[in-house]
Amino acid sequence: MAIIGGGITGLTAAFRLKQRGIPAVLFEAADRVGGVIQTVREGGYLAECGPNTILETSPLIGELIEALGLGDRRIDTSESAGNRYIVRDKRPVKLPDSPLGFLASPLFSCRAKARLLAEPFIRRAPADAEESLAQFVRRRVGREFLEYAINPFVAGVYAGAPETLSVREAFPKLHAVEQRYGSLILGQLLGARERKRSGSVSKQNAPKFSFDHGLETLTTALGQRLKEQIRTGQAIGRLTRHNNTWSLGQAGEYSAVLLALPAFRLAELQLTHEAKPIRLSMLADIRYAPVASVVLGFRREDVAHPLDGFGALNPEVEQLNSLGTIFSSSLFPGRAPLGQVLLTSYIGGLRAPHLVTKNPDEICELVMEDLRIVLGVNGEPTSRHVFVHRRAIPQYDVGFGRFKAFMNELEQKVSGLYFAGHCRDGISLTDSIVSGHKAAERIAEDRKQTD
Repeated sequence: MAIIGGGITGLTAAFRLKQRGIPAVLFEAADRVGGVIQTVREGGYLAECGPNTILETSPLIGELIEALGLGDRRIDTSESAGNRYIVRDKRPVKLPDSPLGFLASPLFSCRAKARLLAEPFIRRAPADAEESLAQFVRRRVGREFLEYAINPFVAGVYAGAPETLSVREAFPKLHAVEQRYGSLILGQLLGARERKRSGSVSKQNAPKFSFDHGLETLTTALGQRLKEQIRTGQAIGRLTRHNNTWSLGQAGEYSAVLLALPAFRLAELQLTHEAKPIRLSMLADIRYAPVASVVLGFRREDVAHPLDGFGALNPEVEQLNSLGTIFSSSLFPGRAPLGQVLLTSYIGGLRAPHLVTKNPDEICELVMEDLRIVLGVNGEPTSRHVFVHRRAIPQYDVGFGRFKAFMNELEQKVSGLYFAGHCRDGISLTDSIVSGHKAAERIAEDRKQTD
């Protein structure tokens, strides 16, 4: 068994297969595994290059942590990080967390609040209709919620645009709630019982955690468990299937192959099945949002805001440079030296992709402009890291279903070929872990049937 791609999806799949007694060799083109998960520790600061937290929306996450012996190194978010802020009129406003809080919140106008009361009476869309997220939200709760709730949320998750994302593909649970209950409000109330029975947790309420030395702790542990099976610095460009065997050229021959690569890498692969080419070039049409992560340290007295929460998101209508800021040192202990704070801001996305092309000094100054306005930062950073991801997050746009259907069909038609990862099974770190786990399950089940 060969796995191509050494990000969290490929690592998880390899580990789960090993637990089932199925040997797998993992190939990674870079000189390290883990993909965008990378932690930098310097001068008492701990900066994350990519994701900052893991959402425990599935029992599979906890199972993986325990299987790797990382339970005692897990760190849950601080109680003080419960607040979330949305910027309105250039100042952070706390996102309400209760019905009474919503009614009293200055984040939304009286007209928008009244509009929300009508949501249970809005007719559901036809089951086969595909709407953009913006169309869905305007129809159900109105324009103001789109601008000051959904737009910043989408920028924080996808670095994307509600006008192009498919509600059915990018937010399938949201689509399913409307189809089942006819109302998002009723679905929120009634769906809680079903989640409790299934053991799943909504992303809104799921525990968020990291590790004492950052998220790279997870990929390092996986790498150590799989050390003898990992081949770094080996890019696989051609795969040929013949006589029930996949040939990877000089890399060897294998009974099956799992492709755990981003879409733009999949599109470059040359696959041949029984002398017939399999073209993956259509996957190059999956758009990726560019993002720069800017991690800055400051003296505590140089930041006016109390930083009593997870972070602040910037709606597009506020016309700020950045997408939002995570209060990293408020989330977890040990992220900044005593008397210092750490802030992680994001810039670019589909909102302003050109900003990612600027040099690190220019990117940093654009973020600093926002931090001065929104959080009352004065003084210069005591630490600075700028991580640029030219193709960071795949966009599940309207019409994205054709890509998933294409990969699903190939899995059914071509024996021993499997797909997993963020360009198919969800973009979050949790989604990628679950994708790797489920790919291992499919492979193990197919092996059992052929033995």
